[in-house]
Amino acid sequence: MEDTEKNQKKSYESLGLDECLKTVGSEIKQFALPSILTPLCMILEVVMEMMIPLLMARIIDDGVNAGNMKVILSTGGIMLVIAVAGLMSGIGGGVFAAKASAGLSMNLRAKMFRSIQTYSFSNIDKFSTSGLITRLTTDITNIQNAYQMLLRMAMRAPMSLVIAMTMAILISPRLSLVYLIAVIFLAIFLSQIIKRVSVYFRQVFEKYDDLNASVQENVSAIRVVKAYVREEHEKDKFNKAVENLYRMFVKAESLMVTNMPVMQATVYTSIILISWLGANAIIQHELTTGELMSLLAYCMNILMSLMMLSMIFVMLTMSIASVQRVTEVIREESDIKNPEPPAVPVLTAPDGSVDFLHVNFGYNRPAEEFVLKDIDLHIRSGEMIGIIGGTGSAKSSLVNLIPRLYDVSEGSVMVGGIDVRDYDVAALRDQVSMVLQQNNLFSGSIIDNLRWGDENATPEDCIRVCRMACADEFIEKMKDGYESHIEQGGANLSGGQRQRLCIARALIKKPKIIIFDDSTSAVDTATDAKIRKAMNEEIPDTTIFIIAQRISSVMNADRIIVMDDGRISAIGTHDELLISSEIYRDVYESQTGGSGDFDSPFD
Repeated sequence: MEDTEKNQKKSYESLGLDECLKTVGSEIKQFALPSILTPLCMILEVVMEMMIPLLMARIIDDGVNAGNMKVILSTGGIMLVIAVAGLMSGIGGGVFAAKASAGLSMNLRAKMFRSIQTYSFSNIDKFSTSGLITRLTTDITNIQNAYQMLLRMAMRAPMSLVIAMTMAILISPRLSLVYLIAVIFLAIFLSQIIKRVSVYFRQVFEKYDDLNASVQENVSAIRVVKAYVREEHEKDKFNKAVENLYRMFVKAESLMVTNMPVMQATVYTSIILISWLGANAIIQHELTTGELMSLLAYCMNILMSLMMLSMIFVMLTMSIASVQRVTEVIREESDIKNPEPPAVPVLTAPDGSVDFLHVNFGYNRPAEEFVLKDIDLHIRSGEMIGIIGGTGSAKSSLVNLIPRLYDVSEGSVMVGGIDVRDYDVAALRDQVSMVLQQNNLFSGSIIDNLRWGDENATPEDCIRVCRMACADEFIEKMKDGYESHIEQGGANLSGGQRQRLCIARALIKKPKIIIFDDSTSAVDTATDAKIRKAMNEEIPDTTIFIIAQRISSVMNADRIIVMDDGRISAIGTHDELLISSEIYRDVYESQTGGSGDFDSPFD
């Protein structure tokens, strides 16, 4: 996983920032109007706020000092109207910003999830599960927060800074130099903090991936953890991931907290200088009391605008890494695509015949070493083919090429006499059912899980395939029968029950080809024989591939393929292989002799 994440880091850092922003920005879509209205509301709010100090100066100079109550009341009424207008603008900006940022995150998550669903297995292999989870959660939340701040503060802070500085210069060019010096000092100081903090925040996301990986690995393998009494080891591993994340945040936050004291010191220094210099100016009749109060009000506006700008830059710095990581997932294109126009993809397989024509296959692109080597194999429609071989002999790799879960590196795979690359991908996979080694079921009723194979399947269809898979034996004993609830992953079922339901789910598709990838390992030999007998009788025209470690699961197949180190070592019937294949004969003798060490002949 560490190598995967290093490669991902190089990958997303190689993406251009403009390209990433364009990709993320394209998902604003229906939330463009709130995105436009938010900064407009912010501008109106700033304008209203900037008018208040001027009106305060008028109240003091023309009202209080002149003893004119009419001016005080009229100007106060105008200030009240302006304050209410500013308040409503601020509320409107907050509401519109929330809609726009939440909408952007919604669209990004939907876009990422849709992209992941289109991935081929080779695309999925590029990402770790924990990395994808981090991108779908933490990274998108960072983008959402940054976008909301960008819409509100990125317009408000510069506008407030510019207008306040302009008004201060108009009131007193000499005293406004204090603000200018303060702005330059804070700009230099904040830029140095941002430069250092951004490095730590980039590292934080890698620590998030490690944390999620620890949790995901522990939860998914909790039975193994408890069986081997490794709880303390897992706790230590999780605590280490949390500790690393904590240290990164402490380093970043330790730098960021210097923002506030330096900002406050600058503000108070500016106020003291303005008060002292302004008092002298009043004595010399160069400034009025109202104008001094306006300058002090603008002082706070200017310096707080700088504080907001610093927070914007920190948030944007944090979000840049997130933008790049999210863009990488969205822009990742599936290696497996439908034929390009003007070619018309094939929608139906003529039959279940399968041909491997001098196939070489490797998981990497380009392949440094082939997992499957020079596979030349011809299977007739309706044949039952057994595949046997030791661990790592590429049995699963061979059958994964049939529904085009991976593409060959060299050669071609034909289904029904047509290259699998000429099929519509979805149509091809509808013709091929797979029962994988991992028996994945989903939370819901039994009948809901069966309808994953065919969403239009009737209850009678479900009962029929469950009888073929010998699943009816335990379903009918359950209180709610086919409406019985299944926990996520089939946690409330035994391994054999999960396997039989997965077989039934594959059979309900009525495929032309069905592949059993070591999918009867958790059922007893008698049940295994019943399932094979039912398939022979019910679906005689379907081509069946059975990957197994037990000789008894494949010995009645029409032909048996013996795999060894990515090559076809031998092929023939059970009786033929007992004579011609030393590997097959050793496995048969070890199993019938009771040693049970199925893989040892291949090690």
